[in-house]
Amino acid sequence: MTNKKWLTVMGSFVADLAFRTPELPVWGQTMMGSDFRLGPGGKGSNQAVAAARLLNNITSSGVRVSFISKLGLDPFGDLARNTYKNESIDTQFCFDTADHPTGAASIVVHETKGENAIVVVPGACFHLTTEEIDRATKLISDSSIFLTQLEVPVAIVEHGLKIAKSANVPTILNPAPATKLPNSIYPLCDYITPNETEAAMLTGRSVEGIADAELAANRFLELGVKNVVITLGAQGALVKNSKVTIHVPSFNAGPVLETTGAGDAFNGAFAVALSEGMDIVQATRFGCAAAGISVTRYGTAPSMAKRFEVDTLLLKK
Repeated sequence: MTNKKWLTVMGSFVADLAFRTPELPVWGQTMMGSDFRLGPGGKGSNQAVAAARLLNNITSSGVRVSFISKLGLDPFGDLARNTYKNESIDTQFCFDTADHPTGAASIVVHETKGENAIVVVPGACFHLTTEEIDRATKLISDSSIFLTQLEVPVAIVEHGLKIAKSANVPTILNPAPATKLPNSIYPLCDYITPNETEAAMLTGRSVEGIADAELAANRFLELGVKNVVITLGAQGALVKNSKVTIHVPSFNAGPVLETTGAGDAFNGAFAVALSEGMDIVQATRFGCAAAGISVTRYGTAPSMAKRFEVDTLLLKK
């Protein structure tokens, strides 16, 4: 375990409005749904919750999760604040704004397959500034891991990664949702964790299985990333760096109810594992186990596993 105090996540909060339907509607179609839920979401926030649930059960670790973001002064923002209070997440650099509303996501979930379609309006968190991130420099520099995603502006993502790298803090970029990135961002990434769709978009090559994932991983390494983990859903994940190429299988924790939070569960758990000194393969297994549990539950943040659940699942395989 590192002696640093913080596991820091920078990213988005949006309120998730989830609708379950017997079929995913097509454009122009109105469909009667079977269930509706409102809950906390956003990739950064979900990953912070995932990490906090895995760390908060280890009272001797002394590590806390800190979340950097921006929230509106509205009911959705209050939902976020209550979530972080309940999950014991540090919010000293989760900024408030009266100028922009808190973001929201519309999630349509197939009620039997668990597949989903999502529209995200990031709202307040998309108005983070470099000056605000600079105020968190000491926090980032004192972190065991710095984890970020792409639901805040790319310039903010790059700025945060630069601060972490300058302090020799290991960095994880979860490039989701996929968007075009400047080549300058890749050398700032000690770890990059795209899924198949994101890897394909960023590398320009199809990723439909383990062999394709290895070729895409080679491209990320060429761009300057040190370690690549491409998540492959039910196929697990492909791990590649200059020393190792290995496929890590997924974990079956029960019937799949919803896949929406799986990627965030993986990334939060992966960050925790690395902060505890696990190597990249061990950390990937840990992340796959957390993701395997999340898909057996509804929602995003509410689906995140507790530490004893992940440890128990790992012992079974």
